[in-house]
Amino acid sequence: MGKKAPNPIDKHVGSRVRMRRMMLQLSQEKLGDALGLTFQQVQKYEKGTNRIGASRLQAIANILQVPVSFFFEGAPHVPGHAVVGGELPSPAYVSDFLATSDGLSLTKSFMRIKNSKLRRRIVDLVEQIADEADADVGDRSKERARA
Repeated sequence: MGKKAPNPIDKHVGSRVRMRRMMLQLSQEKLGDALGLTFQQVQKYEKGTNRIGASRLQAIANILQVPVSFFFEGAPHVPGHAVVGGELPSPAYVSDFLATSDGLSLTKSFMRIKNSKLRRRIVDLVEQIADEADADVGDRSKERARA
């Protein structure tokens, strides 16, 4: 009997727990201690392997100093369920990126830059680098197609 894949909502909530925990520079062990759990249980929550109950999610929200709704922001739409409120979730790739250590580090550092013109120039630079990287990939694909 194979393992059941984690529910997309459970994975999303877990990734948001991880992202917020990392933002606060809190270890899995410290969060687990505050909840009366092992770090392995926190790890399972963050991966979406184990579902987080309502009272436990409330406790996590209190420890991480966010409202419970924070964990559902940008959650994937489940087919067959109506979207209430009319607002579509943000793209999953954004929260996936923010849940990585690089994404979190980049975001925290970027937000420390107070000069809005400098921030805009950095965004322009990153977009230019990404466009050039895309062009390089396209050139290599064309070269392979000719060969």
